Amino acid sequence: MNRLGGSRVEVSALSFGAAAIANLYSEVGEAQAHDAVEAAWQRGIRYFDTAPHYGLGLSERRLGAALRDRPRGQYTISTKVGRRLEPSDGTGDDLAHGFAVPATHRRVWDFSADGVRRTLEASLERLGLDRVDVVYLHDPDEHAEEAFREGYPALEKLRGEGVVGAIGAGMNQAEMLTRFVRDTDVDVVLCAGRYTLLDQSALTDLLPAARERGRSVVIGGAFNSGLLANPRPGATYNYTVAPSELVERALRLKSVADRHGTTLRAAALAFCAAHPAVASVLVGARSAHEVRDCAHQFAARVPGAFWHDLRTEGLLPADAPVPTEEPS
Repeated sequence: MNRLGGSRVEVSALSFGAAAIANLYSEVGEAQAHDAVEAAWQRGIRYFDTAPHYGLGLSERRLGAALRDRPRGQYTISTKVGRRLEPSDGTGDDLAHGFAVPATHRRVWDFSADGVRRTLEASLERLGLDRVDVVYLHDPDEHAEEAFREGYPALEKLRGEGVVGAIGAGMNQAEMLTRFVRDTDVDVVLCAGRYTLLDQSALTDLLPAARERGRSVVIGGAFNSGLLANPRPGATYNYTVAPSELVERALRLKSVADRHGTTLRAAALAFCAAHPAVASVLVGARSAHEVRDCAHQFAARVPGAFWHDLRTEGLLPADAPVPTEEPS
């Protein structure tokens, strides 16, 4: 278990992202969702991440139900604020936002102090819990002023009151997360898709800043939403169809992995975990099979010669830490 920044909150090195069990892109049955969480527990995963945004609250309800009989002190759970759910009279589904669920609610961007508290209270009700361990400001890209002026201070107050153990921000970019690390007293940031074998933009400023200030980073999107899990034409990269040049690069990475008797999935996870600022690698899974595969790949040793060849072939920056070497 790894501690988040200066907090007392600890997370497992591999963590479970609960967006997929909220009908991400296609329906996931209740039993399948429950079995995915159960498989994570059986594989030693003790950190679970969710958000109101995922399936309009479905992720929180399913995760809470699956963990209900587990000792509360034995797992860490995080949720997010910034998108407040309001009942909607609309019909149809939520597929425009990526979730195959009825459009029973609408999302309202709200990083105000009142919005943060109201959103967290609703999350606790859906989870069936009296507390969560970590709360992130969720995707404040277009709402930076309100997030820094009101949202972050509200989280800091909740942490001071003991309502939550650790606070931070979760985004699909590195630049604003670096600002959170440098200009606030966050414990952790969740960076999705910006520290992978295809995108090392977080290595420029975010990860060094986090290490310098004693903050933790949770890395999500290790497979860049699919391309690094199964590289092929038509695969997804950061939620859209991957451009041909990235498909070619991913196939080159896979070829090196094959040559060294490992898998690209194992290498992708190992790379994310190797940086000393990274506390946990967050993987989304929609079935017990996917969870077990991720856990197996995460535990696999990737040969040192693999990383050497990546650098030799120009597929990995020289300053990126890898599992078999000390960080520069």
